[in-house]
Amino acid sequence: METGEGAEGTGGSSGVGIGLGCASFNQDSTSLAVGTKLGYKLFSLTLVEKLDCIHESETADVYIVERLFSSSLVVVVSMAMPRRMNVYHFKKGTEICNYSYSNNILAVKLNRQRLVVCLEESIYIHNIKDMKLLKTLLNTPSNPSGLCALSINHSNSYLAYPGSATIGEIIVYDANNLTTVTMIPAHDSPLAALTFNALGTKLASASERGTVIRVFSIPEGLRLFEFRRGMKRYVNISSLSFSPDGQFLCASSNTETVHIFKVEQLGISGEDGAPTWTAYMGKMFSAASSYLPAQVSGMMSQDRAFATVHLLVSGQKNVCTLAIIQKLPRLLVASADGQFFIYNVDPQDGGECVLAHKHRLFGLDEDKEEGSECEGSEITVPAPACPSYAATVAMPTTGPVTATLTGYSEDGGAKKGEVIPEHEFAAGPVCLDDENEFPPVSILKR
Repeated sequence: METGEGAEGTGGSSGVGIGLGCASFNQDSTSLAVGTKLGYKLFSLTLVEKLDCIHESETADVYIVERLFSSSLVVVVSMAMPRRMNVYHFKKGTEICNYSYSNNILAVKLNRQRLVVCLEESIYIHNIKDMKLLKTLLNTPSNPSGLCALSINHSNSYLAYPGSATIGEIIVYDANNLTTVTMIPAHDSPLAALTFNALGTKLASASERGTVIRVFSIPEGLRLFEFRRGMKRYVNISSLSFSPDGQFLCASSNTETVHIFKVEQLGISGEDGAPTWTAYMGKMFSAASSYLPAQVSGMMSQDRAFATVHLLVSGQKNVCTLAIIQKLPRLLVASADGQFFIYNVDPQDGGECVLAHKHRLFGLDEDKEEGSECEGSEITVPAPACPSYAATVAMPTTGPVTATLTGYSEDGGAKKGEVIPEHEFAAGPVCLDDENEFPPVSILKR
């Protein structure tokens, strides 16, 4: 979630006091990263009653901060240098590397194999083992919001981004094999939100109208589900997120309501369970829809929300996710005014979710002062058995070596003098099994 108007804006967040510049959950929703005018913080999401701040930095005006799973790797972009991406080992307080691009960075996505940087009209794909550039997707359709999604499953490392600036086309790209997989005609209006499920087998999308959310199979691109968020008004959907098991999908917008949809495949034979009134009516509507005009038929086939949340505030941009905390399903919502909500979700009956706890992301917690104070930011870890990620990738002590190289086209060659980012990193193999934590991509043999 970016609350500013852009990388070179003034941070346009309407937060309390400090103002929230960005908020993002890590890939498995076990951590929350927030950026403000005064710096950024990383929170651990293991408890409902307490929000543990595990790291705090004074890097000013951060508008992008992304953490890789539960590792020490964090990517930061600030308004002071909106074209430069810095990758840090936050536990050691060292910079791993940095890249500078030709235009402002609008989004950064991570998984255990790839790091993706999205600019308005180009996308850069890096190998996260050594941060070297693998591919540059040039002349992509204008994407001023930096909308893109990267599957967290490194085996199915798919990247999704808009294929058009005027209609809701989705390009699905294989970030491992560096090939285009398919194009999905998802919506009539431009895209507003994209997200993959944890396995990388489903992709959810919403358009700028914000009334319908669709789910597609990956890599085939077939439409599996269609959910209706509402009919009365268009809204700006700010985030979509699947639950860890892929059974639920949540959507938040600039309204006070967060919707949770149940993603379930109905039995073909109808013998999977006892017949219910709802199932009977569903079959009746399905049969009747075949005789109706396409627009009416489509509207009848759309499912409504399984569960909802009515936030205490409306009009605030927010980001949501579904997670398991203390063995129970929860809906997590971070809003632009610096509030963080945890709701209980009933996976059986749905309905209105119950607020379990509310926290402040900066300043004093309204319920407990220690709730958002930065505790445990200094973490003791065992010495690594092999050269650490930071030690092997960080800039050499003799001084950085900056290189500007000719960029890659689709066939890997130079194209029209395009340059890849200026970058600073050390050469040589990289051990990513750093301190026995993520990203466990490369393990040295002894």
